[in-house]
This record gives sequence, structure tokens and C-alpha cells, in this order.
Amino acid sequence: MDAVFFDIGGVLLDSATVRQAHERFVSDLYARSEVDDPESALETWRTELGAHFREREGTEFRSARAGYERAIDALGVDGEWESTFERVLAETIEPNPGAVEAVETLAGHEVHLGVISDVDAEEGRRILDTFDVREAFDSVTISEEVGWTKPDPAMFETALGKSETVPERSLMVGDRYRHDIEGAKAVGLRTAIYGAEDGPAVDHRLADLREIPALV
Repeated sequence: MDAVFFDIGGVLLDSATVRQAHERFVSDLYARSEVDDPESALETWRTELGAHFREREGTEFRSARAGYERAIDALGVDGEWESTFERVLAETIEPNPGAVEAVETLAGHEVHLGVISDVDAEEGRRILDTFDVREAFDSVTISEEVGWTKPDPAMFETALGKSETVPERSLMVGDRYRHDIEGAKAVGLRTAIYGAEDGPAVDHRLADLREIPALV
């Protein structure tokens, strides 16, 4: 392989710790909210975020930050919240086992390392900084910059253009079958799936992210 592309959420980032961070954040906000109890506050947060993303047309990008602001308004919280959110996220999120080791190992080889992710640009880069791996990547392709989300071909084609590599010698590592794996395979990339369902578009199934350097 000449290039390896990582998804962030579910691959580099342990998604369970994101949910924990959101729970901590909403708990911190509860005292300033207009709801009756912490459980109601968390339910409002989840409902508003879910509604925000369900309103997306096809594969168009919708900002998570806009969803957070919508949920904050529904909770009736006034004032600044961003610094609390960033602090709680930095204190709570964790990489998946072996993710950092795989990136650091690959960074020592002559292979293009890239990110292809649907997260907001600022949030994606903050996650990479939190895990101290941002400088290891040669390119970062984020939906906010492209305008579309996976499995739209534009996401993968943009990343390939940055890497100047051909699809058949490039590997996409993802955790969502339709978005990451089928989307990448449709453009001609090789695929490796981690922690999700199998299917005909999967070339490699990973039990441990530290297996990736051996595939390359």
C-alpha cells in the first residue's frame, strides 16, 4: 500500500468515550438549564442532536457544532458553553486500543497517512491533537471542508488527490460498513473494517488496529 486512510470516530477514537463526554457535559450544564432533572436534560440533548442529523439531505454535511447549539437552546442554557465542552471532551475521550501505536508505526514508513472523517474540521483536529497524532498525518480530509459526508465519492476522491496515490494501492480503515467500506470500495480503495459488521466490500477484518502495519 502507498496510502492508509483512517476514520476518526470508531477507529482512532473510542466512540463510547464520546458518549461519556457528552453525558459529563450535559451533567455540568444541568444546573444552568430549564429542565427538571438530569435525565431529562440528557434526553433533550440526545433528541435534539438526533433530529439535527436526521434533517440532513442525502450525504450533505451538517455541522455537529450547529447540533450542539440547537441542543443548548432547547435546554434553555444561556452564556458561554464552548470552553466547558472542550475541557470535558479533552478529559474524557480516549483512543481505541492500538490506534496510536498503529499510527506511530506507520509514520515511520514510506506511506502516506491520511484521515477521512465526517466530523467538524475544528473538532477533528482537536481530537488528533488530544491523542498527539496530528503531526503524524500527511493529510486530513474532513466533511466540513468537502461539503459532503461518506459514502459520497467526493470524500475519498479528495483524499486520494491529496495523497497523489491510486485507489488500488490505498487502504481505508473504517468502522461503518456502508459509509466507510462500501464508499471506499466504490471508488476502488482496498478496505479494512474494525469493530463493525462484515460484508462483500470488506477486504480485511481487524481484531486489533496494530495489525494494520502488517497489511501495508
